[in-house]
Amino acid sequence: MAEALQLHAEGSISVCWAPFEHVAADPRIVVLGITPGRQQAENALAAFNRALTSGEPLAVALQRAKLTGAFSGPMREKLVAMLDHVGAQRALGVATCAELFDPSRELAHLTSALRYPVFTAGANYNGAPDMLRTPVLRRMVETHLSEEIRALPNALWLPLGSKPAAALRHLAAANLIDRSRILEGLPHPSGANGERIAYFLGRKARGALSAKTQPAVIDAARKHLIEQLARFRNVA
Repeated sequence: MAEALQLHAEGSISVCWAPFEHVAADPRIVVLGITPGRQQAENALAAFNRALTSGEPLAVALQRAKLTGAFSGPMREKLVAMLDHVGAQRALGVATCAELFDPSRELAHLTSALRYPVFTAGANYNGAPDMLRTPVLRRMVETHLSEEIRALPNALWLPLGSKPAAALRHLAAANLIDRSRILEGLPHPSGANGERIAYFLGRKARGALSAKTQPAVIDAARKHLIEQLARFRNVA
């Protein structure tokens, strides 16, 4: 990332600006990652510049930047399959959760616990050091993320991974979000989680799992999500 875009640098941590300020007007669900990666930021900056160069208003340019390439390809397909499997489509009033990712409707808001790209020693931040124990990162959670939570009181929140989930729990402890609106337990839709996803979806038998997979944890998470979403059938 260009040095001119740097917002903060301290030790091995650096934070850079990228155009991720757009917030969907009235989404039904918020998909929360950890932080934008370098490639996602560069794609967003390119889309932002193209929109401004073509004469689009700033708000439109920010929207285009935010929606560019978000959760595309196999990751999106896995996410949709898991959401549909636990009944999220019924809670959110759509035929399938694939409809949530139609950019013309913005039924899903895609964001991060840390709004702007964070790097450690020049590499994409992966959760270490702990964001809630690192002052500059904790401030991002308590300012930017809390702003989005306040702006979207009716949405359900889906954290992708333990670090985004911890950020939401931190804000729930401050009474900024109802814990019942946090959908924890869905396996991260990355390629590295293929076996966990297959078991979650019932596509791989318990007896065929490797030792690294914990089926009891997945079973409990799936059961909780199904019960939780059943209580939100009328949220849409």
